[in-house]
Amino acid sequence: MTSDTIVSAFLLGIVEGLTEFIPVSSTGHLLLLGHFLGFESTGKTFEVLIQFGAILAILSVYFGRLWKVFVGLPHDPAARRFAASVLLAFFPAVVIGVLAHDFIKTVLFESPTLVCITLILGGFVLLAVDRLPLTPRYTNAMEYPLGLSLAIGFCQCLAMVPGVSRSGATIVGALLMGTDKRSAAEFSFFLALPTMAGAFAYDLYKNRDVLSMDDAAIIGIGFVTSFIAGAFVVKTLLDFVSRHGFAPFAWWRIIAGSIGLAALYAFG
Repeated sequence: MTSDTIVSAFLLGIVEGLTEFIPVSSTGHLLLLGHFLGFESTGKTFEVLIQFGAILAILSVYFGRLWKVFVGLPHDPAARRFAASVLLAFFPAVVIGVLAHDFIKTVLFESPTLVCITLILGGFVLLAVDRLPLTPRYTNAMEYPLGLSLAIGFCQCLAMVPGVSRSGATIVGALLMGTDKRSAAEFSFFLALPTMAGAFAYDLYKNRDVLSMDDAAIIGIGFVTSFIAGAFVVKTLLDFVSRHGFAPFAWWRIIAGSIGLAALYAFG
């Protein structure tokens, strides 16, 4: 493991933590940055496994509320309903993710140009939705109807295309189906827990025979930096969205994708 690899893992971990929970596509940013850094991970596993740091970031910030749900499951209908809502939203990703795993990792993850294009297109979609005069009907992420949660789960599956953004797909879907911006972002946090944990476990299992101790070391570096950056974003995002909406992230996507395309054209 070289010093360049350590620096790359450190930078990629920060980018993962900063971008995982905002609608700009953490995977897209990781693949583009990794491409230009010349960083290659075994089976593209690094990009998935460092998400575990971001998972722990959510748990650290929301531990009190999530623990209350957990201990309330045996006797609290509201706690059971919330747990069912999140699991139902998670279900489509389980089915499609398992069926399409190899195609996603070996085809879609290998196309930086596709990432740039989806970043730009997703930016324009997010910008358009952010400007729509929508009237929210649902404002509490812990009380979404089960049908709404399932529909958001299907929207999340669009993010299996790198550059679309898991949080972006769920947030846009939620907004179009009647949620407010703050609760849409918060439900995306909650849905990230089983989704990212499932992707982490499945990818670790699929690559168990090819990972080495060097892989473990760089994943550890990415994990720690991802956790620190992710905790910062989770603590600050909801207030930022309440004040500014999603337009800043839309422009971020458009600019990042355009710069990426220009760099690919110039340097390959």
